Amino acid sequence: MSQIPHLCGALKSMLKSRGVTYRDLAAALSMSEANIKRMFAQQSISLQRLEAICQVLGLSLTDFIAQCETKERSITQLTDEQELELASDIKLCLVAVCLRDGWTYYDIVEHYQISEHECIQLLARLDRLKLIELLPGNAFKVLISPNVRWTPGGPLDRFIAGDVIGHFLQGSFREPESFRFYLRGSFTQSSIEHLQNKLEQLTLEAEEMNRQDARIPLDKRTHIGILLAMRPWELSAFRALRR
Repeated sequence: MSQIPHLCGALKSMLKSRGVTYRDLAAALSMSEANIKRMFAQQSISLQRLEAICQVLGLSLTDFIAQCETKERSITQLTDEQELELASDIKLCLVAVCLRDGWTYYDIVEHYQISEHECIQLLARLDRLKLIELLPGNAFKVLISPNVRWTPGGPLDRFIAGDVIGHFLQGSFREPESFRFYLRGSFTQSSIEHLQNKLEQLTLEAEEMNRQDARIPLDKRTHIGILLAMRPWELSAFRALRR
């Protein structure tokens, strides 16, 4: 089975996550935008051209192929059983999140109140849930995608809504890395769709950076929570004044 469609799809996804348009790519490769569009539409990309596009993305050809293989194997949607078990055991959920973010077995034991024996048991449970593949010597292959999604209204969604978001928003947001902004507005459908696309692009970009940064030593990284949200909304105090 040809892998070309998969590679082209991965290229387009990475370009989108970095905000690189066909026009930007055309300028970087000294090509016309029409030729770039035709190249992707016909899925006719030479090895030399692929390498040049990878350079624009800041990747080596080897890194790109490795990311494609990882993405192809990754789980992007959890089952009800997987969600229920993760949501019902905070340590199991913690280990799953750490592994997705590139932590090692030894990182987890060193930073959290989880013994070596307990961590091995948790890894075994994640293996049974098919979220990782256990290998000899407490090594593992992560099967969870960095952009894994959970079911709206499902066990993890309820956990996130009831605990994570509430505690997250109660913070002071005074740290140097923090940012909080609330905007009220009345928008046309066209503007709403534009904002939705922008938020989706930012989500993809953050997921891609998290995937790349997973290779950096843990002491060079900072835990960051990012909440993107938009829905029809009016402050209750404002709504109470409506006629």
